[in-house]
Amino acid sequence: MSESIEDFSWIGSQDNFIDHPNLYQIKHVIVGRYGGNSDAGQYKNEDGCLVWLDEKLDWEFSILLDAHNTSESAQKIIEQFLDHKNELTHLLSLPTNHQTFKRIEEKILTIFQAEQFLSICRNITGETACLIVVRKDKYVWWFSIGDCVLFLLHQELAALGQFQLNQRQFYEWIGQVNTFEQDVPCYSVGIKELRKGENRLFLTTDGLLECPHEPYTNPINIYNSFCNANDKESIWSMLKNIQKNGVKDSTTIVFWKVNISKEATRASNQD
Repeated sequence: MSESIEDFSWIGSQDNFIDHPNLYQIKHVIVGRYGGNSDAGQYKNEDGCLVWLDEKLDWEFSILLDAHNTSESAQKIIEQFLDHKNELTHLLSLPTNHQTFKRIEEKILTIFQAEQFLSICRNITGETACLIVVRKDKYVWWFSIGDCVLFLLHQELAALGQFQLNQRQFYEWIGQVNTFEQDVPCYSVGIKELRKGENRLFLTTDGLLECPHEPYTNPINIYNSFCNANDKESIWSMLKNIQKNGVKDSTTIVFWKVNISKEATRASNQD
């Protein structure tokens, strides 16, 4: 395993950040956490996240989790991925080609479909949405179960009204209720070419989107939040804004920016 890998993981039962927004930075990746407002009835945080990155080999790997009932399911997923860290980071270290993300997907499916892991899930309380995102070279890949959201913020895409990469899927989880216990597991995957220039990758749980008065339901408001301040200040402002608006549900954000120097695909009639 590369000595240049940086890592971070957290679940809400460790620190709940209720009434106290928090920012944590690991190299160029920013993690924003807010547990919700106690005066709105919040008393626990069941989110979680994991971040690995290797600046030398130029990739990031992130998991965002939004659990229900208890944070056990989020904890068990993080434990599983930590157990398989060497295999996954080895795949991430290989040259980027048409097999890169297929191999990562196959490894993740092996983790989630392993009988030992399925057995663990049957004996915990609650379940979690799970969004896994990898950025390698000029591509972003995602594996999504449930309703966490991945946004790609770039001026060329924003001009065409595109911000969100994955579709929120309801009634999908891993844990006590487990989509991988079905005859056919339900999940979505995708790959997107990043545009030349600054690309902001923004992962969030649904607390941000379902906040009272809906300050960020329209993704253009998330995009515009980065226009007049640096990235860290922008994320802090979002957390303070949902606090001010009386949000109950917890919000976790994982964010990073990558500058792509390679040309991106354009239509044949574009200059």
